[in-house]
Formats: sequence, structure tokens, C-alpha cells
Amino acid sequence: MAAQSKEKAQLTTLHGLRWLKEVGWKHAVGIAVIIYCVIPLLYVLSVSFVPNAVINAPLSLSNGISFDNFKALGSDRYSMYWQWIFNSLVVSTVTAIGTVLMGAAAAYAFSRFRFRGRRGTLTFLLLVQMFPQMLAFVALFLLLLGIKDIFPVLGLNSKLGLICVYLGGALGSNTFLLFGFFNSVPRELDEAAEIDGASHAQTFWTIIMPLVLPVLAVVGLLSFISSFGDFVIAKVVMQTPDQYTLAVGMYNWAADDRNAPWGVFAAGSIIAAIPVILLFQYLQKYIVSGLTSGAVKG
Repeated sequence: MAAQSKEKAQLTTLHGLRWLKEVGWKHAVGIAVIIYCVIPLLYVLSVSFVPNAVINAPLSLSNGISFDNFKALGSDRYSMYWQWIFNSLVVSTVTAIGTVLMGAAAAYAFSRFRFRGRRGTLTFLLLVQMFPQMLAFVALFLLLLGIKDIFPVLGLNSKLGLICVYLGGALGSNTFLLFGFFNSVPRELDEAAEIDGASHAQTFWTIIMPLVLPVLAVVGLLSFISSFGDFVIAKVVMQTPDQYTLAVGMYNWAADDRNAPWGVFAAGSIIAAIPVILLFQYLQKYIVSGLTSGAVKG
């Protein structure tokens, strides 16, 4: 009996070591990553509930939770915050919709049609995406400055001008992402629609677009998040406080780190995260299938 118990203990130890070697370390890494991501969020959340908080001082909620920082966002001193929220939502929403429509149209053309220069254009789009959009901000500034004198709506310090910059920067990468997904849709569907008398537009809108809805949701979500949180390009394009996006406007609050209203800043950050969280939750059912189906089916 003693020998059997010892052998059983050894087998249990071996199984435990094997589990730790194959699976256990993954759990440890996952927990470490979660802690790494959650601690800054909890810190910002705690700062938002402390009046006159200082970012480099120990925080304590022992005196209770205060909503003074959230109430301050409605005061005259911080009244521009809601204008910045509105500007960011308008820019991000239009950018997301435009990115989806432009990327889907371009990907459909590259996937379904055969024309001269098709391969070269795809290669050119790939090469352009190798260079970050931030490298062109000087050229973008000069270009929009010149356009402002001719067509102010598309020039410097305009939401439409910023939207156009975002749309141009996202076209290449999103076209490649959608191109792989469009190739996974059987061409027999196009041929059957053509036999039934459907035009290319009818085939595109009524047959292809519903089938690629998951990847469209992913592209729209990524485009919304990237434009909503962008700072560098928005800082270059937007010049007056009434046209600032949220990232640019809140940066001005934190420009003087000694006198910055960190509590109000944290409260504004919490509120700004709500639209992204809601959109992510709404599109969550499409995200996994949209990111994997194109690679699996292709």
C-alpha cells in the first residue's frame, strides 16, 4: 500500500509539472497582463473621485467618493469639454462609415474585376502603408493650409478636412484586410446574381455586403477607435478651441503639469471611454468572426 501511495503521489506530481509546463505558465502570463492593464484604469478611476487630486501623490478614498470632478465638467471653466466630445464623435463616426464604404468598394473591385494595373495598384497600396501617416503631417499642414484659401470647408481647422485626412490614411490597410475577406466569398454567388439580371451595384449591396458584415464591423470599430483617440494629426489640423477634438482639448488641460486639473481630466477620460465601450459591446458578436473568417476561408 505504501508503494502504491508513493507511486500515485509521483504520478500526481508529474501531471502537475506537465500541466504547469504546457498550460500553467499561460495562466500566469494572462493574469500578469490583466493586472498590468487594470491597475492604470483603477488609478484613473480613483483620481476621478478625489477632489483637487494630484497625479503624483498617494490617493485615498477613505474620506468617501466625491462626484465634484464630474460636476465640474458642466461648469463654465470646462464647458468646452462637451463641444470636444461632440467634435470627436462627429469626426470618428463619419470616418468609420466612410472607411467602411471606401474600403469595401475598393476591395470588391480588386477582388471581382480584372483590369490593367490591378496588381501594381495593390502593391503600391501595400508600399504606402509601410510609412506611418505621422511622417506626412508637415505636408498635410501645408496642403490643408493651401486648400483653406480656395475651399475653406476642406482646409485647415475644419472637421471635414480632418475626416479626409483620416480616410486617406486608412484606405490602404483596410482595403487589404477587406480584400482577403472578399476573396473568401464564392464567385458563384456573383454569377448567379448576374444570371438573374442583377447589376454590379445590386450584387454588391444585396448579396456581398451582408455576407462580409463581420469584417465591416471590425474595420468600422478600429477606424472609430483610432480616429477618436488620435492626437498628432488632429493637433496639426485643428487650430481653434471650438474645433478641437477631445484628445487635443484635454491635452491643453494637462499642458501645465503643476496646475493641471487632474481630477477633472480623469473624470473626462472616464466619460470619453463610454462611447467606445458601448460600440465595442454592440459589435462584439462580429469581432471574432470578422478577424478570423477571412484567414480561415481563404
